[in-house]
Amino acid sequence: MQRIATASEIGIADAVRHAAETKTPLEIVSGGTKRKFGRPVAAETMLDVSAITGIVKYEPEELVITARAATPLAEIEAVLATKKQTLGFAPTDWGPLFGEPKGKATLAGIVATNASGARRVKAGAARDHVIGCRFVNGRGEAIKAGGFVIKNVTGFDLPKLMCGAFGTLGVLTELTLRVTPAPPRVSTLALRTSPQEGLRALREAAKLSLDPTGLAYIPDVFDPDETEGGTGGGLALIRVEGSHAPLEDKLARLTARFAGLDTIVLDDDTTRILFRDIGDGKFLLSRNCDIWRLCVPQSDAHAAVEASGARFWYADWAGGLLWLGLPASEETATQLRFITKKFGGHATLMRGDAAARARLPVFEPEAPARATLTRSVKHAFDPETIFNPGRMYKDL
Repeated sequence: MQRIATASEIGIADAVRHAAETKTPLEIVSGGTKRKFGRPVAAETMLDVSAITGIVKYEPEELVITARAATPLAEIEAVLATKKQTLGFAPTDWGPLFGEPKGKATLAGIVATNASGARRVKAGAARDHVIGCRFVNGRGEAIKAGGFVIKNVTGFDLPKLMCGAFGTLGVLTELTLRVTPAPPRVSTLALRTSPQEGLRALREAAKLSLDPTGLAYIPDVFDPDETEGGTGGGLALIRVEGSHAPLEDKLARLTARFAGLDTIVLDDDTTRILFRDIGDGKFLLSRNCDIWRLCVPQSDAHAAVEASGARFWYADWAGGLLWLGLPASEETATQLRFITKKFGGHATLMRGDAAARARLPVFEPEAPARATLTRSVKHAFDPETIFNPGRMYKDL
């Protein structure tokens, strides 16, 4: 594969203009940790933008940070930590799922895949925190959208359009995000119960006036102390945050509410590690299996798991997100799309070999009207279809 590397927005624009003129497809790479997520890109030339790094502007008092697109997530989190701040959507590091080292995730990769962690139940997704960006479109034009303000109502919200586009609409060069104060303390009430009751408890906890920031269910099949196959139980995890006294009050109220169940309180360090692992997909990392992510209404999570037939699975977002260890096969894809048709939502092949990702619809197939809109947006931003062609949908 031919590699074009550049360390500036001007260099990117020049490379894109040349690619558009010669109709040369480009695979856009920053950290490269998610190259195996999505369909294989139909390109023999890589545009390497990994040198576009560095924090441009950070004003803790305004709760806003601007950084170049390929800035490592770890660097941003370290700087925010000095001011006791954080990225509120708990960005994930999926690199190890695809055989890449932990800690290489970049800001552009996080935004391009809308990689949001367990705090989404409280704070929303990555796209809800991106308030500005710079990118190069398919004509080689540098575009600035949004700005260094939290309330931005000027024109179409292009920054959000870039979130989850997998680099198919433009080459991100700079991103502005709002940040949030880091919680003084975090803790988790773990309830030992069956999947059905546990998922019901999570939905109930979500309705309480306790502002839970994490609601997950881990079946006991992942517990090394359990016998092979598990007992049909597991842990429903309810994370709460706050200063010492309010946090203890929240835990007491949760314990009283679920007094009929076997409960245990997990400390700050355990909670932070556990929910980071949940967002990063670590519970399926060691399994020799393909991985699907299934988003369904929370109330239908248990029925969806049962219908999927998955032995290895766990739930995040109070059941709204299901991680499933299932084969990357036509049979699985058909079954999961039957589930999404029945309950609503979407299924995504998260991890599978290149042949499977080329053969199967990795992302939920779009309805005809939406597919037409997708093609129109793609043509407006990338008229020659040079950015990551085929990454999300065949021939697009």
